[in-house]
Amino acid sequence: MSQFDGSRVLITGGLGFIGANLARRLVGQGAEVTLVDSLIPEYGGNLENIAGIADRVKLNISDVRDEHSLRYLVQGQDYLFNLAGQTSHLDSMHDPFTDLEINARAQLSILETCRLENPNIRIVFAGTRQVYGKPDYLPVDEKHPLRPVDVNGVNKMAGEWYHILYNNVYNIKTTVLRLTNTYGPCMRIKDARQTFVGVWIRQLLQGDSIEVWGGAQLRDFTYIDDCLDAMMLAATHDNATGQIFNLGGREVISLEDLALLLTEEHGSGRFQRKEFPADRQRIDIGDYYADDRLIREQLGWEPQVSLRDGLRRTIDYYRERLDSYV
Repeated sequence: MSQFDGSRVLITGGLGFIGANLARRLVGQGAEVTLVDSLIPEYGGNLENIAGIADRVKLNISDVRDEHSLRYLVQGQDYLFNLAGQTSHLDSMHDPFTDLEINARAQLSILETCRLENPNIRIVFAGTRQVYGKPDYLPVDEKHPLRPVDVNGVNKMAGEWYHILYNNVYNIKTTVLRLTNTYGPCMRIKDARQTFVGVWIRQLLQGDSIEVWGGAQLRDFTYIDDCLDAMMLAATHDNATGQIFNLGGREVISLEDLALLLTEEHGSGRFQRKEFPADRQRIDIGDYYADDRLIREQLGWEPQVSLRDGLRRTIDYYRERLDSYV
């Protein structure tokens, strides 16, 4: 990771969950970090996420849909971690055109701006396992058919392939990481726009019953520190250029067992199983867990944090800061 020492790094979505954690890690590595975030309330940016490093990063409050700001911001940067996006699957169905603007058109605009202003920049794009839709087989590898079940998945698929296209045609070095359920400190917990795990932790800490829709679905989870390791490897490893990699976790668990594990780590709590709301049931993908052997083999990445340890760290974080996130 010494390659980041003295480098210039731009992070879109920099006040969000992954972006802020990445900024903290990169500042510690000696990088000069610029964060771009719109701070639109629905999209997860939170100034609390950079507490303690606010004076060590540059912050630009702007929207990735603003081409003029990006033209200035990408100049002179060595790395771009392109993390900005609209993450809510349900919102994408209620407001598909906004999702299109952020997750597809803005991504193309970012890449075209890099082509014109900084073609030597190295880009890592945060994709999603949502592009696979309902799996034909498990675990899901990168060769699985792409069949998104919602507007968000379609637009994220377009965004990732714009990145690969610009790598292949214009030699702008890009890597796509298809993230699964990433969790940890700084994730959004006020609603389910980012992850249901955040909502469950809020319910737990507020003394409410965790609502488990269904319960038998199988999932894997990536702790934030492991996600950051993958991103930094993807930005610096020659084998990553032009590639798409799945991220996964160390274990597979049902949602009901996950709720039970959360109550154990909290020391108290309860959960109840409920039927899926009809609007969410239509876009649910059922069981999903990743085959992440490709990134393990190509980049040497491997998740280090167990699900139990990661949940404990996350609960401890929000126990002390709940008011700043709800």
